[in-house]
Amino acid sequence: MSALPVTEADLQAFVDGRLPESRRAEIEGFLAARPEEAARLTAYRSQGEQLRAAFASVLDEPVPERVTRSLHPRRMRVLRMAAAFALTALGGVLGWQLHGVFAERTAPPQALAPLAYDAAVAHATYSPEVRHPVEVGADQETHLVAWLSKRLGARVRAPNLESVGYSLMGGRLLPGEQGIPGSITPTAQFMYQSKQGTRVTLYVRTGVHEQNETAFRYAREGNVGVFYWIDRSFGYALSSADIGKDELLKVANAAYAQLNP
Repeated sequence: MSALPVTEADLQAFVDGRLPESRRAEIEGFLAARPEEAARLTAYRSQGEQLRAAFASVLDEPVPERVTRSLHPRRMRVLRMAAAFALTALGGVLGWQLHGVFAERTAPPQALAPLAYDAAVAHATYSPEVRHPVEVGADQETHLVAWLSKRLGARVRAPNLESVGYSLMGGRLLPGEQGIPGSITPTAQFMYQSKQGTRVTLYVRTGVHEQNETAFRYAREGNVGVFYWIDRSFGYALSSADIGKDELLKVANAAYAQLNP
């Protein structure tokens, strides 16, 4: 049997049918010995199927003519991208977002800072991915950082977290919060993985209003813990569902030391 631990990312990938065959047998054995976990995943899968059936056709619905007449083609593309991201997030975190059926939230979504909440959703969406966890891999780090910096309109950095046991996997561009009317501020996500297979993500947003506030804050949404902080106009959030608060703080400190020298 593999020495790799079974993480929440493995379980979510199993639910979504994205787990490699070589790993599937191990997870099935893990669940066979843990009926409560098996029941939890069965419930997630059932709820996921119901939500997909209810919302899968949303992207195929035509935009009302009264809306298309007033929109520039570029803004139409932005709306479609935002809708696609919303459905991707819905599909990727079905089990995670519905955890309220099984466990209480630490705080309702509206009580969490938008930065922390958005980072938690993005982490839960992409960290379980097996084939496409990132858009651009770490083997193209220079290109990745330059591309994200250009899209965010500011110099973005991917901290080196090797000292705390995490290697850069790569990153991706995400839509962020609503900016000026008709626009969406892009956001960057960097993903890291340990030798044990646990993952953390660093969410980077520009144009944050709480300037000069650099104190760490901690939030938790379901099983995703988030340390977040503000540095001038940058907002950073480090998230993980695989490690505890103390371990996550150690990783956050390593990132903070490089991003806020």
